[in-house]
Amino acid sequence: MSASAQPDPAASFEPHRGSLLGLAYRMLGSRAEAEDAVQDAYLRWHAADRAAVEQPRAFLARTVTRLCLDQLKSARLQREEYIGPWLPEPLLDDAALAPDAASEYADDLSVALLLTLERLSPLERAAFLMHDVFDLDYPEVARTLRRSEEACRQLASRARSQVRRERPRFRPSAEESARLTQAFVMALGGGDIEGLKQVLADDAVFYSDGGGKVPAALKPVRGAERIARFLTGLVRKPKIARRLVSGPLNLRLASINGMPGILLYMAGRLAQTYALDIRDGRIAAVYVTRNPEKLARLQPAGQA
Repeated sequence: MSASAQPDPAASFEPHRGSLLGLAYRMLGSRAEAEDAVQDAYLRWHAADRAAVEQPRAFLARTVTRLCLDQLKSARLQREEYIGPWLPEPLLDDAALAPDAASEYADDLSVALLLTLERLSPLERAAFLMHDVFDLDYPEVARTLRRSEEACRQLASRARSQVRRERPRFRPSAEESARLTQAFVMALGGGDIEGLKQVLADDAVFYSDGGGKVPAALKPVRGAERIARFLTGLVRKPKIARRLVSGPLNLRLASINGMPGILLYMAGRLAQTYALDIRDGRIAAVYVTRNPEKLARLQPAGQA
């Protein structure tokens, strides 16, 4: 077929871009790396014999998944050498990365789920995402992963079991999320240890990702008492206290990866994000991202 008879590459690619970006982000945990993978997929789509592709969506998902698997191989050493807890890059526009298929996990981009995916093997992660989240059949998963269909079923089954074990049975209501988030902000801003302990689960965990670039807790802080004292200790440090008094510190509520969250600005610059994992009426986990490279893409203060 002549080049002029080929489907327009951009017109046939763009309807799938958001879904592909969501697939790549779930695989990699990085919006920047996900966008690179999707752009590489577009270049391959542009060079392909598009008229011969019967199912563009499956072709593109296969291409993105393989690119992500290659990226994960090269990223393994970086993750092993990462300083402190690793957290996925926070998202404010998670709806833009939803799959183009209805599934149990279609609107779940929570940090908790992404960390569960991170603990799976790359092949388990890929099989689960392709089949359970993006609704691709096992023959396509097998073609993508270059494994038998039975092997891919087992990969997805192991991943599914792990995800279900770690996923909460019920999501908090909007009212409960707002109440606990407001209470957390008030207690945090006031250095109120008892107030923080009231909203934190007894076995809550606090993760702080500075990537070795800014100060952050190098290990998770466990237990409501320890977390409360850790956070109030930070607020009471003279340098931070001066910022609180002089006014350049600003807290804004936000949805981060679909979770209740907080954006903390210092002197007009986004300094960190908080994502709150609420389960059974308490905050079960606090995910704080301080790594400047992971915050660079987020919206500046003052913009809608």
